[in-house]
Amino acid sequence: MRLAELSERSGVAIATIKYYLREGLLPPGRRVSATTSDYDEDHLRRLRLVRAMIQVGKVPVATVREVLRHVDDDSLGRTIRLGAALWALPQEDGPDAGAQDDADEAVVAARAEVDRLLDMLGWTTARELGELSPVHRSLVVAVATLNRLGYPWDAELMAPYGRLMHQAAVRDLDFVETHPSETEKAETAVAATILFQPVLRALHRLAQEEESARRYGLS
Repeated sequence: MRLAELSERSGVAIATIKYYLREGLLPPGRRVSATTSDYDEDHLRRLRLVRAMIQVGKVPVATVREVLRHVDDDSLGRTIRLGAALWALPQEDGPDAGAQDDADEAVVAARAEVDRLLDMLGWTTARELGELSPVHRSLVVAVATLNRLGYPWDAELMAPYGRLMHQAAVRDLDFVETHPSETEKAETAVAATILFQPVLRALHRLAQEEESARRYGLS
């Protein structure tokens, strides 16, 4: 397809597509002439992913470029490829979520509970990676914040939630595996992380509302 059709099918303005091309977020099309290139379904899929990251996920362009670098890295095995792409995404709690003060008693206690939780769940890879993972660091900071506010969350309280999240992860990867190429699998994992998190949050809140009404009524 030509640039105009790519714009029409994606709903992205031609000027924006050209900007993504200049920034390296979208691979160049197949050159047809000095002024014309052809684009295919891979470009359309990638364009939708870039748009989702920037518009929905509010991911900065430089970070999008880093995520896509991992998505396109054929030298990586599937686990490392997916992990690197997802680690590159900003954590929901913001850029400082991973900052930890080792002198802070709440952080030290939270880290111990998170590691104990991972041992209880048998999540050996997460336990071995530990603080190398931005997600691990984010969880430690979140638990530390709860502790400071007088809501102590220990491993026993978190374990049932962890088991539910593992069931969600199984479904996530079952869906990822329906895509044929390694690049599409990585793209899908990134898109699902950005686009499906609001769905999970909304379902959680709806479930809370439903359970509250069942327990306490509507009055």
